[in-house]
Amino acid sequence: METKSQLIDGLIGTCDAMQEVYRITRKVAPSSATVLLTGETGTGKELIARALHDLSPRASGPFIRVNCGALAESLLESELFGHMKGAFTSAVENRTGRFEAAHGGTIFLDEINSVSYQLQVKLLRVLQEHEFERVGDTKTIQVDCRVIAATNVDLATEIQEGSFREDLYYRLNVIPILLPPLRERSDDIPELVQFFVRRYADTNHLAVPEVAAETMRFLTMYDWPGNVRELQNYIERALVLASEDVLTADLLPEHVRGIAPVKIGRQTQTSLENLCTDLVSRRIAEASSDANDLHSHVLNPVEKELLIQVLRQCQGVQTRTASRLGINRNTLHKKIEDHGLQSESR
Repeated sequence: METKSQLIDGLIGTCDAMQEVYRITRKVAPSSATVLLTGETGTGKELIARALHDLSPRASGPFIRVNCGALAESLLESELFGHMKGAFTSAVENRTGRFEAAHGGTIFLDEINSVSYQLQVKLLRVLQEHEFERVGDTKTIQVDCRVIAATNVDLATEIQEGSFREDLYYRLNVIPILLPPLRERSDDIPELVQFFVRRYADTNHLAVPEVAAETMRFLTMYDWPGNVRELQNYIERALVLASEDVLTADLLPEHVRGIAPVKIGRQTQTSLENLCTDLVSRRIAEASSDANDLHSHVLNPVEKELLIQVLRQCQGVQTRTASRLGINRNTLHKKIEDHGLQSESR
């Protein structure tokens, strides 16, 4: 197992999964190999991208970040490659693109999955030939920059659906680094909590408060669908709202404390309603005409089967399952015990 001496400045966590991230980051940073960072939103992909740059021979060069999902296709092409005056209506002067600006350094392409299929062809050329033309120009520009890309979706699925080029994927995926979600590194939560408590106490010129044991218990039990970014926001909120020098549990949102469900989207709710309808109809058809038989033969088995299916959809994570079902975590825990589904949950 890696020692703490091999941690990376600015990154918090000592669990095995993060130690592997640190190991790979340190190993590949000195090279110019393209890196593909994958992981859910809020897991720290930009921090790893920055670490790869800072630990590389290019550290003295520029680090250029582009959020590919924040710009329309026409704007993104100009942003990446630059344009010439008159190339389009609003092009009133020549403009240097992000690839050109990253010469001698690193360019970080966040949300790479958002790039259009047509623009992916130009990206592939830059990766293979290290050259491009500005929009509206015929002059070829040579560029020397390291490319780090990041995505929060499964690019293999995007390839199957025809929205991402397979050749570009293989060119990006030279060195893959997977950032684990926070729910899979709960042992790191206390350290992260203390880090953010100190940070926001300093930012707001407050004394560093104590974190109550109950508060920490809720924080370590919560599923964190928004990962470290969500944790960070709730710590800042609790610290600002605190009236004493202790962060008590009541400063956390109700769904973090398990007393209110997380809101779910209309699509998820509809799919659950359809699932319930199908299960009930099937069980009623199997039941006898005796009314007393309906509860034991229909409702209990339907509830159990529904729990099994939603638990499996949520990979056994109880907080996420409770959110999808619209019940709190304590109620879900009791139902899991009643139906003997401990093996399906974690």
